Amino acid sequence: MTYPLILIPFVAVTIAVTVATLARPGFGRRMAASGISAAVLLALTAVFDNVMIAAGLFTYPAEHISGLRVGLAPLEDFAYPVCAAFLVPAVFVLLPGRAAAGGGTTDEGRA
Repeated sequence: MTYPLILIPFVAVTIAVTVATLARPGFGRRMAASGISAAVLLALTAVFDNVMIAAGLFTYPAEHISGLRVGLAPLEDFAYPVCAAFLVPAVFVLLPGRAAAGGGTTDEGRA
């Protein structure tokens, strides 16, 4: 199996869950924040993946990657931080109690 094929379920779930939050209040603000987070994570991934690969901590078999690289890091490595930047906030918004709480926490059930 190749790394691009492994990414398909991660990207599909990220898109589906993010689209599921479209109707929620603050969608545009969340997407902007996710975009900024993704940019930071991509920069960190570019730096640290290249350092770790250059140090010989791990390698990627050429037959399992697309061949496109950013420095020494295969392009596929950059999909995970992008998915995380969009999926984590989307899941958080969809958690039970978020809509009723108005984006904050409630004191329900506390003594």
